[in-house]
Amino acid sequence: MGIKTYKVCLRRILVAAALAGGLAACAPQYINHGYVPPQEDLDQIVVGVDSRVSVEETIGSPVTSGVINDGGYYYVRSRRRTFGALASKEVEREVVAISFDGAGVVTNIEHFGLERGQVVPLARRVTTTGVSNSNFLRRLLGGLGRFNPAAMAG
Repeated sequence: MGIKTYKVCLRRILVAAALAGGLAACAPQYINHGYVPPQEDLDQIVVGVDSRVSVEETIGSPVTSGVINDGGYYYVRSRRRTFGALASKEVEREVVAISFDGAGVVTNIEHFGLERGQVVPLARRVTTTGVSNSNFLRRLLGGLGRFNPAAMAG
């Protein structure tokens, strides 16, 4: 094998390695934010029996809670995908909403997702009425990922 053939082979190997490295850099990356308890943990909560304290002991503290009338607990999780130099895009969002009555006893557990920009219930537990603070929930689901710093500047 001559030196010229050796250089050609080496050049081909280096080009192939550079192409493989470039393609690997363009693989999508996923970033998860927030926390939604697994269904097994949610199944341990008994509607009409458990209280705020027992819910926190079972599945942990909520990401946020309702601000009106000592509202429910909200567990929120979102997932964003980044592909190469493109802007990241939210590909998944879930909310688990736990409602309480005036005595602090669980009245409802609902699991929401976001499909085509609309809030949709994925699962409901027992009660016939929805989350008592649904405007808060819609703002929570609708506002994530829509921050525009230029709008704040005036």
